[in-house]
Amino acid sequence: MAAADERVDEDEEPGVAAVRPATLADLYRERYVPMVRLAYLMVGSTSVAEDLVQDAFARMHRHWDNAEHPKAYLRMAVVNACRSHLRRLSLERAYRQRPSALADAMQAGAPWAEADELFDALAALPARQRAALVLRFYEDLSEADIAVALGCRPGTVKSLLHRGLAELRKVVEQ
Repeated sequence: MAAADERVDEDEEPGVAAVRPATLADLYRERYVPMVRLAYLMVGSTSVAEDLVQDAFARMHRHWDNAEHPKAYLRMAVVNACRSHLRRLSLERAYRQRPSALADAMQAGAPWAEADELFDALAALPARQRAALVLRFYEDLSEADIAVALGCRPGTVKSLLHRGLAELRKVVEQ
């Protein structure tokens, strides 16, 4: 049974009630590292991922009292921040070449950054395909949850996953 200052939160696993963090500080301690990893997998830079997650927590602070499912709200805020960052980055890339995201991460000492061709292949995918694959296979979200996070229909998620996996398969088979 949940303590008096905690509320039940069902956004982690469908059908399984989880304890809602009592404070934003509790949520921060519990979800900061997983959210940085999620953001890193989407944007490919440790420092950018940390900034985006920090901004998401700041937005979460403003809406803490109204957030029914704070973990889901936070994940959505991180995904949206990554998508916005990637949109801005695509404009920036049109004007100049940028060093490899993997090289940036390795130089920054990211603990999860390892030189492997799967990361390079993932980084080469379009942003929406990469986001769908990361949310599906890293965050283990359902297609419906991914559709909500990306702001599209479940059928679009299926297409993004299918095309993204096909591109990854091509790279691995080479």
